[in-house]
Amino acid sequence: MGFLKRLGWYLVGLSIGIVFLAFFLKKKSEETGTSFCYFPNCRVLKDIRSKPIAFANNEQDTIRFKALEANIQSILLDGSIDFGKSDTKSKPCKTYYITKDDIELQLKNCTDRVIIEKVLK
Repeated sequence: MGFLKRLGWYLVGLSIGIVFLAFFLKKKSEETGTSFCYFPNCRVLKDIRSKPIAFANNEQDTIRFKALEANIQSILLDGSIDFGKSDTKSKPCKTYYITKDDIELQLKNCTDRVIIEKVLK
């Protein structure tokens, strides 16, 4: 059996395996809501969304945050983190600046919760 024939059979089997793998992984991610986050922006946003969200102590800010709650959820889903401006080394809570469109969030990501400090437009 020649090399080209073996290579052809290998590529046929490989392509069938890739199609099955893509089909099953897509179905599994749709059923379980699993997402694959490899980049730092995606990993930090996923970590923030997994924790309970609290608002700053100021009562007026809390009312403003509640009014923008849908926008805040959208920012935490698709926002872009400014790592140059953020303080990722502080303890116990890291400070992040997340932007989407014309809205910027300043929040602290603690080990047990997320505290939204400012919403800037």
